[in-house]
Order: sequence, then C-alpha cells, then structure tokens
Amino acid sequence: MKNESLLELEEYYDLELEKIALQIKESKAKLVLLQFPDGLKKYATSVVDYLEEETSSEFFIYLGQCFGACDTPEGIDKLGVDLTIQFGHNELMPNY
Repeated sequence: MKNESLLELEEYYDLELEKIALQIKESKAKLVLLQFPDGLKKYATSVVDYLEEETSSEFFIYLGQCFGACDTPEGIDKLGVDLTIQFGHNELMPNY
C-alpha cells in the first residue's frame, strides 16, 4: 500500500515501483541498494516502506551523491548487495 508521501510524489513522477518490485522478486535479490538524486532523497524511506511490503528483500539507501548510472558507491561489492536500483531524472519526466 502506498503511503501519502508516495502518492504525492507520483502526482509528478512515475517511479514504476510495481515494475521495480517485480524485478526484485524475479532476481531473488535479498539485499538491494537504492540510489536517489538529491531531489528524490526525501522520499527514500517511503519507497523502501513500499518495497518492503511488496518483497521479502532488505534495502540500503545510499545518501551520497549520485551523478548517473555509472556512479555507484565505492566498495559496494563488499556489502553483498544483490541488486542496485538507481532513480534518475532522465527517465523521471514529470507526468503533467
């Protein structure tokens, strides 16, 4: 169930959370890293709350800078992350 914060966000952006939840399930990822651009970081915990309800995975939220798909946190391989999901502005065009 989407909380009020996510519903507010989805008035402007299509995050494709259902598609993300399906990808997590299909990949059987146990530990997922989520990266957000600065403008979406305030919604990070709402996204995690939703994804935790829809999957059996655990999530890390990376709060450092994210400048694109090639900008992954250094040392991420040591954490045992199974899947990294990056939210970005190129595909997040406003719906209005």
